[in-house]
Amino acid sequence: MRVIVIGATGNVGTSVVSALAADSSVTSILGLARRLPDWHPDKTEWRTADISTDDLAPHLADADAVVHLAWIFQPTRRPVTTWRTNALGGIRVFEAVARAKVPVLVHASSVGAYSPGPKDRPVTEDWPTHGWPGAAYGREKAYLERTLDAFEHEHPEIRVVRLRPGFVFKREAASEQRRLFAGPFLPHRLVRPGLVPFVPDLPELRFQALHAEDMGEAYRLAVVREVSGAFNIAAEPVIDSAVLAEALGARRVPVPGWALRGAASAAWHLRLVPASPDLLDMLFTVPIMDVTRARTELGWTPRHSSVDALRAVLEGIRTASGMDTPPLSPKTGGPARTGELATGIGTRP
Repeated sequence: MRVIVIGATGNVGTSVVSALAADSSVTSILGLARRLPDWHPDKTEWRTADISTDDLAPHLADADAVVHLAWIFQPTRRPVTTWRTNALGGIRVFEAVARAKVPVLVHASSVGAYSPGPKDRPVTEDWPTHGWPGAAYGREKAYLERTLDAFEHEHPEIRVVRLRPGFVFKREAASEQRRLFAGPFLPHRLVRPGLVPFVPDLPELRFQALHAEDMGEAYRLAVVREVSGAFNIAAEPVIDSAVLAEALGARRVPVPGWALRGAASAAWHLRLVPASPDLLDMLFTVPIMDVTRARTELGWTPRHSSVDALRAVLEGIRTASGMDTPPLSPKTGGPARTGELATGIGTRP
C-alpha cells in the first residue's frame, strides 16, 4: 500500500507515520506538511503542502489511502483563520481525494465533535456530533462531520473512516502542547509531582485520554482493515480530579466551575495564555465515550493507560522534550520562548 498522511509532523502524525512504517503491507508513505522536518522514518518521503491554498490532488496520485490529520489550534484570537484552514481546508482535502480517486479516506475527528453529553455513562458513536458551538475546535470538527456525511453519500465507492479520540498525549509532543495551550509563562521545571499545590475538584472535570502511540496504531488499523464509519478511541481509566491529583501528587480542592472558567477567561484576556476559555467549556461538556466498537471491529487495544499518557506529557513538559519536526521541536518557540511572546500569545499560527 501507498499511504498519504496529511499533517504528518505533529503529535498524532508522527505516531501514525511510525505505525505505518512498521507495517509490512505498507510499502511507501508520503508525508505532507507545511514545513519539512529533519525526521526521516523508514519508507517515508516528504513534500510541502498547505491544505488551505495548494492543489492537493497531484500529491494523492496512485495513493491507496489518505489519512487526513492537518489541523491548526492557533490563532485562537482569529477564529476566521482557523476556520479557513481546518474547515475549508478539510473540504479541499476531501475534494482532492475524490478527484484523485483514492479508495480510502481516514479522517481525524475528535471527542470535540460530539454534542454535550453525560459524564456518568459512556455514549456510542451514534451520539449527535454537533460540537460545542462556543469553541472554534468543536465547531470545526462538527462541520467536517456534516461534510463527510454528504461526501459518503456522493462517493459510496470510497471507504471512509472517522476516528474520534479523546485527548492524545506523548512525551515528544509536550513542548508543542505546552506552547499551544499553556503558553510561554509556564515554568516547565515546576511541572512535576509534589510541586503542583492542588487540582480543582469538580464533577464536570472528567475526560478521556490515550497515548499517541496507541492513536497511531488505531490509524494503521483503519487504513489496512476493511472497516468504515466512526470509532471512539480512548484508554482507561477516565481521568478526573482524583486521577489528576494522584498523578501530580497534589491535593483536591473544591472549586466551582464558574470560578475556574472565570480564571481561564481572565488569563486569556490578559494574554497570559493562548488557549481560549471556550476550550474549557468544551472539556466540561464533552461526553464520556464507549470504545467497544474500536476494540471489537477495529481490533484496537491500547498498550498504554490514560494515566501513562498523562504522565508522559507531564514529564515531557518538565524536560522540554520534543522531536525533529517543526511542530514538536522545543526550538520552535524561539530562545527563552521569545518567539511565542513575539507572536502575541494566541494571535498568530
